Amino acid sequence: MRKDAPAGGGIAAVPAPALLCFDIKPFLAALTVLTLLAAAWQLRPYHSLLDSPFSAAACQHPPTLPARPLAVHAKTASAPNNSTASASTPPPPPAGPERRQFRAVGSAAALFVQMGAYRGGPYTFAVVGLASKPTHVYGKPWFRCEWEPNAAANASSRPMRAAKAYHMLPDWGYGRVYTVVVVNCTFARPPNADNAGGRLVLYAHYGPPSPPARHERIVALEEAPGAYDEAAFRTPPHRYDYLYCGSSLYGNLSAARVREWMAYHARFFGPRSHFVFHDAGGVSPAVRAALQPWVRAGRATLQDVRAQAAYDGWYYNQFLVVNDCLHRYRHAAKWTFFFDVDEYIFLPDGRTLEGVLAELEPYTQFTIEQNPMSSRLCVQDAENPNADYSKQWGFEKLVFRISITGVRRDRKYAIQAKNAYATGVHMSENVIGNTTHKTEHLIRYYHYHNTINVLGEVCREFVPMPPKGGLTWSEKTPWYYDDSMKRVADAVREFERKTIGNVRL
Repeated sequence: MRKDAPAGGGIAAVPAPALLCFDIKPFLAALTVLTLLAAAWQLRPYHSLLDSPFSAAACQHPPTLPARPLAVHAKTASAPNNSTASASTPPPPPAGPERRQFRAVGSAAALFVQMGAYRGGPYTFAVVGLASKPTHVYGKPWFRCEWEPNAAANASSRPMRAAKAYHMLPDWGYGRVYTVVVVNCTFARPPNADNAGGRLVLYAHYGPPSPPARHERIVALEEAPGAYDEAAFRTPPHRYDYLYCGSSLYGNLSAARVREWMAYHARFFGPRSHFVFHDAGGVSPAVRAALQPWVRAGRATLQDVRAQAAYDGWYYNQFLVVNDCLHRYRHAAKWTFFFDVDEYIFLPDGRTLEGVLAELEPYTQFTIEQNPMSSRLCVQDAENPNADYSKQWGFEKLVFRISITGVRRDRKYAIQAKNAYATGVHMSENVIGNTTHKTEHLIRYYHYHNTINVLGEVCREFVPMPPKGGLTWSEKTPWYYDDSMKRVADAVREFERKTIGNVRL
């Protein structure tokens, strides 16, 4: 039997609120639909917002548009008519304050700065110069060559365009405002074959060939009637056995070091060698006096290239001058050497230069490993601590070679110039034929870094003679005693005296 709750002792039952009786599912569905409609409204194109969303015109289909012309890259069978062309390219707006103008004033860098142009053979020419580096990095400049015969000699002759013209940038990206450019022009038949004279014309273009870009016409080279000598481009005999092409001489150079370097290498390369120096501001009156006897003897040429300072290139435009030297003397010698005036070529184990080069004959180019020498360490005479070393030559008293091996160091090189199109400071990457680097057992060079600009005494630290095979430590670096160069100093001095007489600086 059911028992009723006592009156006043329990919780009285109350009716449920009206909200609990409302079904929430239809409400959420309606809210979702309204949210989607609002999002769709926000995504409508801008121009449709200007029309009434309830306009009948908005519900109509848009009128059919005429077919648009093909893309500009497509090739068409016939040219479009004027109405189609004007429809695809809208006319410029009329002049007004909203139309901005750009005024160019001056020029940051030249399109091309020519240093030299040379005939490389019956069919080829090389033009060496500088060009704006940003133009070549970010743009597409190009060159073309033409030979223009002398009209006075042959009125019927017409200009002949080169079959192939290409340019190289041989400075390995080291250029600054200017980069080095070597343009090679190759013709299908020999220009000036009748020896009536003419000129090589170089056209330097600012941009890609299509659409046609602005260009500059440069008369790069002129040949006078009768000047062309085909025999000059044939095989030996060459004018010299060996040629030296020096980099730019700059800074405050020591005349004593230049004198020693020249005497040593004039003896090393022999009487049929020639040395080409480039004065970029480093040939002082004293340095000129050291070189002048060799210039008078026909053993050296000193070229003034100080004007290169107006064109900001890498290290006084070294890449430019070595490329000019390469092409200027391309057929003057079989082997051309490239190294600096603080570096001395040396043949180990009593080898001869003729024997070494005969072994390297199959190669167009070979590089030379470095023996890095101390620029301050000298041996102190134990019996006479106050001895005067000033009369000794630099390479005679700097006798400590670094003993650390397995370190990559800069190399220098020699090249058969007739097989090179362009070159660099440490080697060429534009050659025909093979290159070898395994030459340390045949030829090396001693590098007296930071001595060429020491005007006073190079011996700035004296140390005792180390025991045989022992090491000398200086500035946390181990050094070997190496007197290979010291042993030839007397012979070099005697050679200098017999060749150019007594030298006083």
